[in-house]
This record gives sequence, C-alpha cells and structure tokens, in this order.
Amino acid sequence: MRNVAQGPIAWRSELWGSPLRALATVLLLGLLAWAGFHAFEWGVVHAVFRPDAEACRAVQHGACWGVVAEKWRPMLFGRFPYEEQWRPAIAVVVLSAVTVLSAWPRSWRWWLAPLWGVALLLFVGLMHGGVAGLSVVPTSRWGGLPLTIGLAVVGLALAFPLALLLAMGRRSEWPVVRTLSASYIELVRGVPLISVLFMASFLLPLLWPAGWQPDVLVRVLMGLTLFVAAYLAEIIRGGLQAVPRGQTEVAMALGFGRWPVQRDIVLPQALRLVVPALTNSVVGTLKDTSLVTVVGLFELTGALGLALGGDPVWRPFYLEGYLFVAAVYWLLCFGLSRYSVWLERRLGTSSA
Repeated sequence: MRNVAQGPIAWRSELWGSPLRALATVLLLGLLAWAGFHAFEWGVVHAVFRPDAEACRAVQHGACWGVVAEKWRPMLFGRFPYEEQWRPAIAVVVLSAVTVLSAWPRSWRWWLAPLWGVALLLFVGLMHGGVAGLSVVPTSRWGGLPLTIGLAVVGLALAFPLALLLAMGRRSEWPVVRTLSASYIELVRGVPLISVLFMASFLLPLLWPAGWQPDVLVRVLMGLTLFVAAYLAEIIRGGLQAVPRGQTEVAMALGFGRWPVQRDIVLPQALRLVVPALTNSVVGTLKDTSLVTVVGLFELTGALGLALGGDPVWRPFYLEGYLFVAAVYWLLCFGLSRYSVWLERRLGTSSA
C-alpha cells in the first residue's frame, strides 16, 4: 500500500519537483504534442486508405495505407500460391493456438507433447501439401508470417532441450562433458547468426553426400536451433547457479537420486528465476528470423520486399509497408512481454 500511495507523489516530484524539472517536462510534452500532431495528420487526416495508387500519388503529405489493403496477402504469405493461401492461414492459426495453450500452466500435462506432434504434422501438411488432395508447394515458396512463426516456434522448441543439456553439462563434474559444453557455447556465441545461416545454407551441402542434401529450410532451421541453444544454455545455467546448493545437498541426504533432484527441485526453481531472460531471448529469436532473407527464404520482411519490389505501381510506398510489418512484429513481441509479466506474477517471482 505504501508503494501505491507514493506512486503519484513520486511522479509529481520527478516531473515538477524543481523549476528545471518543470521546464524539461514542459519542453518534452511540447515535443511529444508536436510530433503526435504531425504523425496523426500524416497517418490519419491526409492518409489514403483505399487501394488507389493514383490517389496515393496525388497526396503530398499523407500516408498511403492503400498499399496494405492491396498487398496484405503477399506481405503475409509471400510467394505461396494465391488460390491456396487459406492453407498457410490455417497453419498459422493451428501453430499459434497450440503455442498459446502451452503458455497456460494448467496445460502443462503429459498430453501436451502429443498435441505438439499433431500440430506440427498439420502445419507441415498444410504448408507442403501432397496429402489429402492438397497440391505440393515447395519450401522455396513458403514465406511471410507462417515462415516467421514456424521458424521461431519450432526453432525454440528444438533449442530448449539442447540448451538444458548444455547448461547442465557445463556444470557437470565430469571434465570432458564440462569442456565440450563450454567449448560449444563459447564457439557458437562468438559468431553472428548470419554467418551460421550462411554455413547452414551453402557450406553444409558440401559436406553431405551427393543426393542426400536436406532442404534449405531444414538446414536453416538446424542452424537457428543450434545458435539459439547456446544463448538459452547460458540463461538456464544462470538460473541453476542461483538455486542454493544446500537444497541439493539436503535432498541427496534424504535419499533422492541425482536426476530426481535436478528434475523435481533444482530445475523448476531455476527456470522460474530466469523467466524474464528467457522471454528476452524468445523475443530476440522471433526478430532474428528476419535474417533468413539473406539465404533466399522470404519471411515477413522478405515477403514485403517481394510484394513491393516487383510492382512499380506500389513500389514508392515502402514506408507504409514497413510500418505494417513493424506493427505485426510489435504485437507479437508485446504479447510475449505481457505474458512474461503475467507468468512472473503467477509463479511469484515478480519484483513489482
């Protein structure tokens, strides 16, 4: 109650507590009002919302949201066949629904793993086709939002178990396991993701026998998984180190085995402590999927370039297209942020 009561008082003190602070507050509010007025005038008052390129070109100081109304399907689904775009739409809904369900602690039961298996099979079946009378669509034509969410969700799902093993391996009492885990983590964290994607896309096929090269999407997913696992491993290791060693010793003294102690006592506390850091890594991974454009996979930002780059009529309105894509990314990242806050409060680890 004390913090709640002092909140408005603290705000008033920070904003108006002295003449200098009051002057800075007035100047900042004036700047925000000026910027907000011009943004509203550009984005709403003088904007064109209908898909009319001539009207957009006739407006000198207004946004052309008509480019979104005209190009939203290629922006969201890339080069996927136009008449078949209901398939990636359903695939995204299925994968997103299972992800949201998995975020609810009450659903953390044995049946969640089989459900994920079914969801991934549906996702791949809808996107690739070749089953139930669906036409085959090669991965080279996958793109847009389905590719962004698919890479992020599947990459994180595959990276987390590997990260858990690496984190525990780096704290292992066996020197060989500890050295190998630490070497892998430091090696992967020492290179940028774009170089990992280049190696997975162009170098890895040279090491495979002829005719056995996996699909480029699979190679990119492998590279993304291995890269993200190294960062997640260090986050998990930090949580493991934060759990008092005395708890492990007491549990061992009571007759618990080494693995039951880690599974039932140490890991739940460690993961609960690193929820904010894990969320930060998830958000970063979601945005890093945009780098796959450099190896020929056109996710959300790459699909925007395809939608507008080859169309001279709508090409001048890249700004509005990028703002639309930025809004999609912001909604996804903001949703993850709010979920993190909710989960912290539910688990009792929030400092707010």
